[in-house]
Amino acid sequence: MTSRRARRGAATLVLCLSLAAVLAATGCSPFEGSVHRSAAADSPGKGGEGEPRDTPSVVMFLGDSYTVGDGRVQPEATYASATARLLGWQVVVGGRAGSGFVVRGRGQQAFLALFESQLGWRPAPDMLIVSGGHNDWQIPPQQVAAAAHVLLERVRQRWPGTHIVLMGPIWGTGTPPQGAIAVRDALKNLTGQLGVPFVDPIGERWVTGNPLTGVGNAPQYIKKDRTHPNPVGHRYVATRLAGDLKRMGIAQPARKD
Repeated sequence: MTSRRARRGAATLVLCLSLAAVLAATGCSPFEGSVHRSAAADSPGKGGEGEPRDTPSVVMFLGDSYTVGDGRVQPEATYASATARLLGWQVVVGGRAGSGFVVRGRGQQAFLALFESQLGWRPAPDMLIVSGGHNDWQIPPQQVAAAAHVLLERVRQRWPGTHIVLMGPIWGTGTPPQGAIAVRDALKNLTGQLGVPFVDPIGERWVTGNPLTGVGNAPQYIKKDRTHPNPVGHRYVATRLAGDLKRMGIAQPARKD
């Protein structure tokens, strides 16, 4: 019985090896399809036109204390990080409290220097959102627009395929001073000339009323300093920004090749 089993097992092994050789020669390996499908499913990349991306968009923010936090609100709790969570992005938050296109914040750097030191050396993201102008409200608007122009052109040179969005001043009450409105207008005109999407929190009245008088939505979203959003306010600003980006068709940006 032992010799019969041995002969039967040897014959079976020869048959299996012969069959495997035939399948390999004809390109019909029983393992080939599953391996290729797995590799295709696991490989990173971008979907085609109208298809979902295989990997999250990489989005960077550059801004002032609204973007990076004001001390009591940390960067991971600001509207920038909240927007990334809403839209499923990978996010890098840059900037510094008190800074602007012209005004130097803590650390004595305006936006251009902050871009170079914090963001510009990194691999190109899918999109950069620059949010500012609040701290520049006492600067002549033409000077603010000129500094913004230099920054946006530097970004384009460094990252040619990256989408750029400029967001104008955010104000903590429904009645921003004329200087803030003038800066907003100058930045909006600049984006029209450059073909850059513009988000306008003042024009869209993201904040209304006054946190000290109990009027509008400011008491719910803005701190008693009448400037900075509270944690609920940051999440609210994120919903407004996400809504604008969806309407613009860039909620899931992909860098242009």
